Amino acid sequence: MKKYLFTIILTFGAYFFASFAFNTQHSILLAIIVFLVTLWTNEALPIGVVSLLPIVLFPSFDILSTNATTINYSKSIIFLFLGGFIIAIATQKTELHKYISNKLLTLFPNTPRGILFSLAITSAFLSSLISNTTTALLLIPIAMFLTDNTKLKMRLVLAIAYGASIGGIVTPIGTPPNLILLGFMDHHSLEAIPFVKWIFLTAPLAFVMLLIIPLFLSFGVNDIKFDTELSHKEDLTTDQRRLLYILGSLVVLLLVNSKIEPYYSGLGLNEKGILLSYGLLMLVPKIGFLEWDDMKKIPYEIIFLFGAGFSIAAAFSSTGLAQEIANYLLELTNLPVLVLILLVASLITFTTEITSNTALISIALPIIYSLSNVTNIDTTLILLVATICASYAFMLPIATPPNAIAMSSGAVKVKDMAKFGIVFNILGILCVTATALLYWQYAL
Repeated sequence: MKKYLFTIILTFGAYFFASFAFNTQHSILLAIIVFLVTLWTNEALPIGVVSLLPIVLFPSFDILSTNATTINYSKSIIFLFLGGFIIAIATQKTELHKYISNKLLTLFPNTPRGILFSLAITSAFLSSLISNTTTALLLIPIAMFLTDNTKLKMRLVLAIAYGASIGGIVTPIGTPPNLILLGFMDHHSLEAIPFVKWIFLTAPLAFVMLLIIPLFLSFGVNDIKFDTELSHKEDLTTDQRRLLYILGSLVVLLLVNSKIEPYYSGLGLNEKGILLSYGLLMLVPKIGFLEWDDMKKIPYEIIFLFGAGFSIAAAFSSTGLAQEIANYLLELTNLPVLVLILLVASLITFTTEITSNTALISIALPIIYSLSNVTNIDTTLILLVATICASYAFMLPIATPPNAIAMSSGAVKVKDMAKFGIVFNILGILCVTATALLYWQYAL
């Protein structure tokens, strides 16, 4: 009951304060967003239920019509992620992820620092192929059994959570904000970032973060004795080998399909169709690994969450609220590009700490898009900065799904996460800003 009361108070409070700066429609929209974000945050209702509420609330308060709202739950980008989910389920069913993890874990010294690096890199690698939420869920139980030392256990769990967030930005399917950006770009007819180009843009940033964070986490624990054997399974099963070949062919197809302007125009195939096709291939008898009952494992609530995020973004644009907020930010337009990128990176990173990164980026992208239209900064550049920073929030459990999963393990306290997280937030902001100015600005 307290959660519902808190939600109602925040919602009416948001409407009251918003009414001083915005018109009635905009104030109602902001109040609805606070209502949804609070319910997502305090989990007073299941995430899937909250994610479907815009279909009822937006038409009721004349924000968007029912048709204009529901169309956001069937955007083509959602089916790319659906294909990724199905592939992830096949990977889990064949236990290929365990084989990959064991192999990667044996590449580093059997010391606390070595294990921290191996867990972070393994987590980053897997979360670039499957969702960072799934990666954290798969690996954190492993970390919990690697040592009985509470101080080291806490850092191992954080290494996995942070590694999942770091690696999640490497591919478009690694984390929800990436997909929301691609959906937003598609909606506004901006040139899409191809799958392989996305990897080339984000991999250097992830590499630098993977050097910094495990090293920092290892300070003060590297002298702790660590004797755990990590590798238990050496040989691939028949199913694992076949799935590995299929995933290899997917990577090759994505590479061949990608444009490298002006030298190569690619195959011209739709990447959403490719990912969904490979996902459906997992259900073909004698080729795939799944039965229809396995589809029950698809986290449909996350798909509804995408729809809610796209609906919020559409409401911001169609009602003019994004432009209205951008008008208040116009005084920033005369700032140097360096300062503007630094401010956007900082604002998104620290705001994400108190809300879902998926909900935040849905709200932020329309505003930043409107702002970019009246500045000399590249639109795709500033949108990419905001999207990456939405995943690079390390201080609080609510910021990202891996953070929340780490907290649920019982090995991490809020003060521990905040202590390490604030340092990594600042490092992340600086690294993203430097990457944007020195690399993305010329590569996009």
